[in-house]
Amino acid sequence: MKKLIAILTATLGLIPSAALAQATTFSIESIGEQIGVGGADLKQTVINVIQWVLGIMALVAVAMIIFSGFIAATSPDQDRADRAQRTILGAVIGLVIILLAWAIVLFVARTTAEVTV
Repeated sequence: MKKLIAILTATLGLIPSAALAQATTFSIESIGEQIGVGGADLKQTVINVIQWVLGIMALVAVAMIIFSGFIAATSPDQDRADRAQRTILGAVIGLVIILLAWAIVLFVARTTAEVTV
């Protein structure tokens, strides 16, 4: 009886996957539509991804500044407060680098807007 249940379960488990395999078509356009890029321009998509990543990095840098500021303000130990201040300095430098990278991306995007291949 257990063998029969195991065989039925295995057989019924394969039927839906076989049906899905028959209905699936593979094309770049269908994948692009499924992930939300569709017929978007490649250059614009790359710029959007870079700006998104830079935005996340800027958010992390600001969070580090806020957290380290809290640690520096509430720390009873001077050594820990000094480490928090060094972290703040590093996060501010990182934030400046991120903003410069963002400016470079915008500059390149605007200057190459009229370029065609």
